[in-house]
Amino acid sequence: MEKVLEARNIDKHFKKPVLFHVLKDINFSVKQGEFVSIMGKSGCGKSTLLYVLSTMDTDYEGELLLNNQLLTGESPDSLSYVRNKHIGFVFQFHYLLAEFTVLENVMLPARKLAEKSSEEIEHDALEKLRILGIDNLASKKAYRISGGEKQRVAIARALINDPAIIMGDEPTGNLDSHNSENVFNIFRQLSDERGLSLLIVTHDKDFAKGTDRIIQMEDGRIIK
Repeated sequence: MEKVLEARNIDKHFKKPVLFHVLKDINFSVKQGEFVSIMGKSGCGKSTLLYVLSTMDTDYEGELLLNNQLLTGESPDSLSYVRNKHIGFVFQFHYLLAEFTVLENVMLPARKLAEKSSEEIEHDALEKLRILGIDNLASKKAYRISGGEKQRVAIARALINDPAIIMGDEPTGNLDSHNSENVFNIFRQLSDERGLSLLIVTHDKDFAKGTDRIIQMEDGRIIK
């Protein structure tokens, strides 16, 4: 299987208030279609690692590759393009625009990318909502739907540009067990049926158990 994401010897220091070695010699890869979770105690560096892997934080040593292309050292504009086109994000908080409809929220990253016509983007957005079983919510304003529905809309938005990988930071952190299970099942399906790669930071042991592989972190290192 092709490697979608690869981290080679990644080290990161926080310079302030004092020098702190937060990520220590991180090496791993995610293959196409693989569903991987990252676990570890608060403060072990999980979220910091995700920011580096997602190209939002470029202040690190080592190399980061996406689809076998070296991203380390690329310009901010080039990284912004890669992020929008090839990486989908799902956070603990959904970050939907309340006054926009569900459909408009899902279309936003594709509009920003501007590689398709409005009609194509709308068609794609409806298709993503259909995959997630919420196309009936398309014309509803985002503030009028439930928490579980909002997180599904956030997943649809993450899928709109057909990314190489979805990255999640505690995507079930704000959800009850029923909705957490729904989100897990959606991710599992995307991996199994659509060959999508997923890398999810989670505290939820049940969630992690259902993934293909758990990366365990402690004190800025991968321990297994």
